[in-house]
Amino acid sequence: MEAKNSTADNIPSQQKKTILITGASSGIGKETAKLFQSKGWNVIATMRNPESGSELKQLDNVLVTKLDVLDLDSIHNAFMEAVQKFGSIDVLLNNAGYGAYGPLEAFSRDEVLRQFNTNVIGLLDVTKTVLPHFRKNKKGIIINISSIGGKMTFPMGSLYHGTKFAVEGISESLGFELAQFGGQVKIVEPGMIATDFSGRSLVFSNDENITEYQGLVGSLMAAMPTMAENASPASVVAEVIFKAATDGTDQLRYTAGEDAKMLMANRQQYDDATFISGIKSQFGLK
Repeated sequence: MEAKNSTADNIPSQQKKTILITGASSGIGKETAKLFQSKGWNVIATMRNPESGSELKQLDNVLVTKLDVLDLDSIHNAFMEAVQKFGSIDVLLNNAGYGAYGPLEAFSRDEVLRQFNTNVIGLLDVTKTVLPHFRKNKKGIIINISSIGGKMTFPMGSLYHGTKFAVEGISESLGFELAQFGGQVKIVEPGMIATDFSGRSLVFSNDENITEYQGLVGSLMAAMPTMAENASPASVVAEVIFKAATDGTDQLRYTAGEDAKMLMANRQQYDDATFISGIKSQFGLK
């Protein structure tokens, strides 16, 4: 059996730093929970269905509890349970979210609202719940999971990219507010990640009767396998999140994944027309 970190294990849980993670049932959230726990942190691993957190429940100093970012009562209850168990929260990781892809015309208004309510309004509601706690303690770090899709776009992603562009603006502006009492906001921008984002965390809508978009839909579907070949494991993002939480700097943005670094460098280097032309070429578009 692997030896435990005796130094971390000897520290009472009330004296350890604590992170609250949304969307911790799988992927980035789950890997981040495991990493922080292994580094001696208390972890509040929240998810819509706590039954999905059986692996995390077996770890010391991990509280698995229900939090649905669309449910204000569940947000409040999870926060209160976390403070009751661990005393305080040092870091909030807003990770919960999903991607809605497809032609805008193919989405109902309810689907549009669900995308923005989950990725943007839900993030704001969780943040507003934790902010008074951070302000009282005169410290606290909010880490928001954005995406390279918050700085550039792919076809068929008007809803998803809209939410991630919003997260970028919210995070950057909110940083001025937290600085007034010693807090910080940080943004992590992953590229393609080998998680279930291609499964339950991705919603694709299409209306085949709108023929004008079907060539674009086909191009996106054809390009996805190649893009997935360059995907990074979720553990890569977890390591970047840990760095953001612990590096003691005022760095705002952190890119995660080699594909993300390349795309972001290209976005900064080229003008709009040149960059968008490159994206069109990647998807076989005119």
